[in-house]
This record gives sequence, structure tokens and C-alpha cells, in this order.
Amino acid sequence: MNKFEKIGYYFITYSSISKNGIFSDVKNALNAGCKFIQYREKNKNTKTMIQEAKKIKNLCTNKATFIINDRVDVALAVNADGVHLGQDDMTIFDVKKIFRKDKIIGLTVHNVNEAVLAEELGADYVALAPIFKTFTKKKSITPCGVEMIKNIRKKINIPIIAVGGIKIQNINEVIKNGADGIVAVSSVINSDDVFESVKKFIEKIEEECSL
Repeated sequence: MNKFEKIGYYFITYSSISKNGIFSDVKNALNAGCKFIQYREKNKNTKTMIQEAKKIKNLCTNKATFIINDRVDVALAVNADGVHLGQDDMTIFDVKKIFRKDKIIGLTVHNVNEAVLAEELGADYVALAPIFKTFTKKKSITPCGVEMIKNIRKKINIPIIAVGGIKIQNINEVIKNGADGIVAVSSVINSDDVFESVKKFIEKIEEECSL
């Protein structure tokens, strides 16, 4: 599965809606068994981001793969396991020039063409978004639906992570249509118990994968 044995539940920090802070959220996600942690921050300066990323990396050591969202410079500064890029970020081609070969590169995609191109360029996984309607992002495009997962699964071999509007109730159709990983932000971070919420997602994903 191209650098991955298993993805399952993929946790993303979101400081703007966190109730107890991103470090508490990460600790709870790790304790619940999460194996992929992404540090996402849009509104802090680079110095602060590096400081936070270093702390999260230490929490993830020997427990989970640690990915930085967007910021290749921060990923390099803290020696993260990889970076997750958007369509408007640095290109995979340019990142590969400065990244070691063992580093992970993920890319957000919205359709089949973008997913196919991502694999051709050397992405290690794609994050398809949004699957369902989501209110986490202020500017969110029209949901692509689970049918898009199925269409992309037919065309690429690298892992697909489903993002956007994911809840316990719709995990079965997401997994059934070919997703290898799940991101659920608001339904986890907005919960009163992040540990229990992540644990429930992991258990549900494992249940669906075993059917």
C-alpha cells in the first residue's frame, strides 16, 4: 500500500474549534490508537508553528506517522514524516526535489483527473474532499459523494483518505466504496470526549473493514 500498512482513522488538528487545545487532542487521539496525525494551522506565524509541530512530533514518536499540512518548510524544520499538500500549494515535483525519498507526500483532490495525476506525479496517498457537506471550512466546494471514491478507486492504486462530513453513521458507505482512511474533524474535536470519539471511529472503521 505504498509506505502504508494501514491508515484507518487519520486525525487532523484544528485549533480554531478545539475545546481543550491541540496538544490535548493529539494525546487523546494517540491514546485511542490513532496512527496518523496531521498538524494543520492556518493562522499562526512560522516560529509558533515550528514550536507546536516539534511538540506534536515528540508526542507521535514511535506511536504514529506525523504529517504537516501545507507547510513544507515546517515539515523540513521538524523532520516530520511527511507533508500534505493542497491543489494550490507547492507542487509534488518541487517537494520531491528537497524531500528525502522516504518522506510521505499526500495531496488533496476533488475528482478522478486530479487523483490520477497525483499518483502519476508520485503522491503517496490522496485525500478526497469533501465527500459530504461540511461546515468545518468556511469555503467548501460541492460534495463529491461516495460514488467519486468508487470511481477514483478504479483508477489509482495509492490509498484514498475520505474527508468532509464524515460521521459514524456514514462510515460504512465510505469504506464500502473504496476509502482506505477516514478524516472526521468537527464530530471529534467538537465532542466532549476526544478520546472516546476517536476510539469509536477506529472501532467502526475496523468493523467495516472486516466485513
